[in-house]
Amino acid sequence: MTENAQQAIKKVIVFELSDKEYAIEIDVVQGIERIMGITRVPGTPSYVKGVINLRGIVTPVIDLRERFGLEKKELDESTRIIVVSLETYDVGLIVDTANDIIDVPLQAIEAQPEVVGSVSSEFIAGVAKVENRLFVLLELEKVLEPINRVESV
Repeated sequence: MTENAQQAIKKVIVFELSDKEYAIEIDVVQGIERIMGITRVPGTPSYVKGVINLRGIVTPVIDLRERFGLEKKELDESTRIIVVSLETYDVGLIVDTANDIIDVPLQAIEAQPEVVGSVSSEFIAGVAKVENRLFVLLELEKVLEPINRVESV
């Protein structure tokens, strides 16, 4: 494989919310955890579920279903927390399931369509079609924008 061919893919982790598949780039993912004790923090938006102690690091956790205005769902055995690391802080994202890691060819990624279900278009970086699957690629900086005020908790 040539160097150009290697650069023509984006490695993503695929997860589900309300039976739809979403993806985020793997290079920001620090780990995938089972649901654990979450300590509520007063004065935060309702989608910020609180903080967890992850290997000695206090990490804010947000519920992506609630952040996107989707129907609430009880946490269960398949619920996961995807821990992502942005420039100055880590955040846990509560998702229904974390499915797999795949390579998405860059040519398979299209700009966001005008309407993509019920997720606000500002949160969407693009849409990828790989084989018979359609993934919504998230713009994490936009999804997590107000969280950076919680990071000092």
